Amino acid sequence: MSPYRLVFGIWALKEMNMKAHACEEERKLQLQELEELRLESYDSAMWYKERTKLWHDKNLRVKELQVGQKVFLFQSKLKLMPGKLKSKWIGPYTIVGIRAHGEVEIQGVNANSVPFLVNGHRVKVFWDSSELCDVEEIPLHTVSTIA
Repeated sequence: MSPYRLVFGIWALKEMNMKAHACEEERKLQLQELEELRLESYDSAMWYKERTKLWHDKNLRVKELQVGQKVFLFQSKLKLMPGKLKSKWIGPYTIVGIRAHGEVEIQGVNANSVPFLVNGHRVKVFWDSSELCDVEEIPLHTVSTIA
């Protein structure tokens, strides 16, 4: 439903009707039609929002953070120093504690650094090369080829 039709489509009169009683009845019908159009628009918007929410909820990934895990911190002040090759992530930091409402207490790798609180949305997991699993090589004689 276009906004133009909602606002002006109902009220536009093609011909002028000079009969007062007929105009009154026509105006009542137009008001009822306008209310029906508003309800249809409301329902359409409600269904659209619900479908969009389901789609977004389906694509969410849960971030599981644990104490002792290494993470990167998003550097939000990078906008002041633009640079194509500058990384937006700094770190690694170690998670010292997890608080309510998504707060994460992190500390630098150095033992003498002071822990500080950040929003959990500003951190991402740091994958160290020692944590990655080694892939076994498959001998060539076991691999079948398609001819």
